[in-house]
Amino acid sequence: MKAAARPIGPAVDPTPAPRPGPVMLAGRYGSVVRLNAGRDAGNLWKALHSHDDVWTYMEYGPFAAERQFADWLIERETLSDPYSYAVLDRDGRAVGIVTLMSIRPDMRVIEAGNILYSPALQRTLLGTETQYLLARYAFETLGYRRYEWKCDSLNAPSRRAALRYGFIFEGIFRQHMIVKSRSRDTAWFSMLDSEWPVRKSNFERWLAPENFDREGRQKTSLAALNGQKA
Repeated sequence: MKAAARPIGPAVDPTPAPRPGPVMLAGRYGSVVRLNAGRDAGNLWKALHSHDDVWTYMEYGPFAAERQFADWLIERETLSDPYSYAVLDRDGRAVGIVTLMSIRPDMRVIEAGNILYSPALQRTLLGTETQYLLARYAFETLGYRRYEWKCDSLNAPSRRAALRYGFIFEGIFRQHMIVKSRSRDTAWFSMLDSEWPVRKSNFERWLAPENFDREGRQKTSLAALNGQKA
């Protein structure tokens, strides 16, 4: 007797995706460029120094001295995974760092992680535009099919941000990591290439100047556009 056919997934183009590169992603409110320690260290130190809370859930930092911080940036610049980018404001000053990491070209899976926003970048149009530019690059230029976001399960702002940007919560990996001698459960989120067109439209609608009044207040929230409570 012939065995019954077992269910299998849909056919997928197995061509590997390219790895991230030293691109310049230009936006309306700033840009995302390959991290350059020589160019960015001074401005990043000014933006991050004395704001130790931004390092709470990171595997590194805070740094006691500018030289120590600059040496860390030099090391980060040499890594291919995570691949680090600086977030530049309209004046070309670095105000944050983002990376593409856990890069799996054969599976076309990539993660937005190690996100370090200074207070000057938090809750700004550029902060949100940065995530739009990075996701658009991952999906449309590089051709990844799964875009991940992971964070400490206790990091409530990061979890809210993931949902606001349109990622889907997938669950908690218990005792997933040890970070700074503490146990970390990790919250996993993802966005798929099939979901990107709607997420892209929502990002662009939110970022449009006409979505803000003369005082800079949003008319429609990105969370609402992505089906989340504002």
